[in-house]
Amino acid sequence: MSEIFDHSEMSEEDVKHLYITTALESKWNPKKITMETEIWKAVKKRNDNLEIAFSSDNNFTDGKVRIKGNIPSRDKGKRCDYILWINKGTPIAIVEAKDCNHSSSFGLQQAIDYGTLLNVPFVYTSNGKSFFEHDFITGLEKEIALADFPSAEQLMARWRGTLPAVEEKLMNTPFYSGADFYPPRYYQRNAVNRTLEAIAKNQKRILIAMATGTGKTYTAFQIVWRLLEAGVVKKVLYLADRNNLVDQSISGDFQPLKNVIHKINFQKIDKSTISAFKVYFALYQQLDGAKRHSDDDVETDEEIDNEIARYREYFDPDFFDLVIVDECHRGSAKADSRWRKILDYFSSAFQIGMTATPRETRYVSNIDYFGEPVFRYSLKQGIEDGFLAPFKVINVHTNIDDEWRPKKGQRDINGDEIEDRIYNLADYDYNIVIQDRINEVASEITKYLKETDPMSKTIVFCPTEDAAERMRIAINNLNPNMVQRDKLGNIKEQYVVRITGSDNYGKSKLDYFISVSAKYPVIATTSKLLSTGSDCKMVKLIVLDELINSMTEFKQIIGRGTRLRYNEGKTHFTIMDFRRVSRLFADPEWDGEIVQDEGFGEDDDDDDTQTDSGEINITGDGSTDEPAGTDNRRIVQIVGEGSVRVNVLQRLVSIYDTDGKLLRQESIEDYTKESILGTYQTLENFIRKWNAEQKKEVIRDMLKEKGIDIDLVKKGQNMDDVDDFDFICHIAFNQKPLTRRERANNVKKRDVFGKYSAAAREIIDALLDKYAELGIYDIESTEILKQTPFTKYGKPSRIASFFGGNIQYREALQLITKELYKAA
Repeated sequence: MSEIFDHSEMSEEDVKHLYITTALESKWNPKKITMETEIWKAVKKRNDNLEIAFSSDNNFTDGKVRIKGNIPSRDKGKRCDYILWINKGTPIAIVEAKDCNHSSSFGLQQAIDYGTLLNVPFVYTSNGKSFFEHDFITGLEKEIALADFPSAEQLMARWRGTLPAVEEKLMNTPFYSGADFYPPRYYQRNAVNRTLEAIAKNQKRILIAMATGTGKTYTAFQIVWRLLEAGVVKKVLYLADRNNLVDQSISGDFQPLKNVIHKINFQKIDKSTISAFKVYFALYQQLDGAKRHSDDDVETDEEIDNEIARYREYFDPDFFDLVIVDECHRGSAKADSRWRKILDYFSSAFQIGMTATPRETRYVSNIDYFGEPVFRYSLKQGIEDGFLAPFKVINVHTNIDDEWRPKKGQRDINGDEIEDRIYNLADYDYNIVIQDRINEVASEITKYLKETDPMSKTIVFCPTEDAAERMRIAINNLNPNMVQRDKLGNIKEQYVVRITGSDNYGKSKLDYFISVSAKYPVIATTSKLLSTGSDCKMVKLIVLDELINSMTEFKQIIGRGTRLRYNEGKTHFTIMDFRRVSRLFADPEWDGEIVQDEGFGEDDDDDDTQTDSGEINITGDGSTDEPAGTDNRRIVQIVGEGSVRVNVLQRLVSIYDTDGKLLRQESIEDYTKESILGTYQTLENFIRKWNAEQKKEVIRDMLKEKGIDIDLVKKGQNMDDVDDFDFICHIAFNQKPLTRRERANNVKKRDVFGKYSAAAREIIDALLDKYAELGIYDIESTEILKQTPFTKYGKPSRIASFFGGNIQYREALQLITKELYKAA
């Protein structure tokens, strides 16, 4: 073949098609090779009967979504030329191809990086003349002739020699796959395999740290599935902290095991059939927590022992082979916690802690119990890979953020004199309620949604349940027309609801709020209930109007928006911060390495007196997110509406990178101005370019390429009735804008269309009216002639005939455009 082809002129695709694919298929079953889509097509042509067992798209990341201006864009995903598989879900090697003008080892570093991400033991590069191997097991590298590429059996033998027998059995057990079950992403596969490796080595306690939205429950299911299939475990206990999370897991990711799943309820437990299942779901509180009236009630050791006695009644200590603790950053992180007692009782079982935010403080530590994570996938990596949504932050500052002092003798709504002192963000809705501030916050939320999308799912985090209700009322009163009504005009669905632990109506709407398909409710006001666990896939706006000092809680709240649904329009999310909470992005702990606090374990005797601001408590029934009626625990003075002048001083849009570093802090208007000035430099140059373009849409498209949707920017400035020309001149060059109606009327006043017939002049007047209504881009298209009032003149071809034909109609349109911008 080398005599037929000139290697120096062959592309990388030619090399793959003619040499590398042939060499691989001579040693490997084609069903266990995946290649880039283009190569699969070539293979299919040679073998129409080939059964493709794997996805033909070798992208293992989706490509980072970038926020540029107000239009998101997406990078290309990372992809391998070839992936070689042991079975579905378990790769063993990758091959990267280069053209013949490079050495066989060229690109090896990239291949090693990809191999590290995909957790394979072998990587190869090839230029079509030979292969070059990097062995992760030994660290050695060598060149291999094309004909000597190792077979699947040879690679397995080399890998098998390093694996315990149990691990080999687990590695040979495939992932679950089904018609409606998506294959694991590369990091989920890594998380599962690293966990199985640890179990094969008899590591009893295992910690998995995966960012919110990256599929922890799916990963847990695949771990359970493969362990059950391999016969390594027979009974599994899955602990979650909320009822809706248990139900969500059973009906969602664990659906394939539905016939062997049991949800434990001690009130209805049947001892005769309890051992018939394989996977058991339970709430932490049900297992070990006595019913309490509030989160401040302290459990005694006697109460915990009584609950464990109930548990001991139904299950022996060695009944479960595996215990999975979901959201293990919660109670189980404490050495004397309720969960720890349960884990101690099942000490012979493998125990897996799963969380997005491991807790490492002076008083609590996940690492102390579970050990260092066997696998970590951070929010940063999820955003970089394009599996999680990026975000921008709008910091909103009001005139009373830092200081408000009541007037002498000023009274609250109850007629009591307001304590004379300085109040600030630490007081509002905690020690004093200022209704005017609540109204201003609600107004800013409403304004933002109307400027972007009023139907964007939104969570508003408030200090207390009562504060959440006050915010609900304020937002509702600003949006009375946004409720969904039936045909008789009755309210069918509310636009905004309060979803808190004590609000049964609100909790009944939770499933609808987090649903991808359900439009209502749109806005949820809450305190703690939605801060963790709930799978809020379509949330596009997170409003922070509570003080947050715990990095754990902050990460959990940010995680409510990180789900990415690109095809459904969820490309990124926005954080609107009224309490300066986004300062935590600058904290070294933000998505940094997970390390145990140096002071952990010191002064343990005082632990009972300490409170951890990151701890989100749950009452005994597993439903309440914070004590109901929290405001009643302190004297809260409520300042009535109209008593305090509150206004927004500044709105600052901040874009952060995945490390939490500030990339850009500006308004979209500033970014638009900067982009326009960078392109046109001067007003005169912009006017010249605008007039030179026969179709003005070219300029709008140019701005879109820079990430600017000018219609949205105009909407935010309440300038929808202004032409793009005027808006650009105004925002970038400080020119006074004219409305489209003013420009159209100015043209009508001039006698410049006298040469046309009466019918043609009527059409010109109608075009000017359409310009005033819709804008220049619409009248540039002949599609406008298919709308009223033009249809009364006939088809577009007949309308053009009034001007003498299509060319003459176009000339008339150019004259209209020239006159519209003549004043400029």
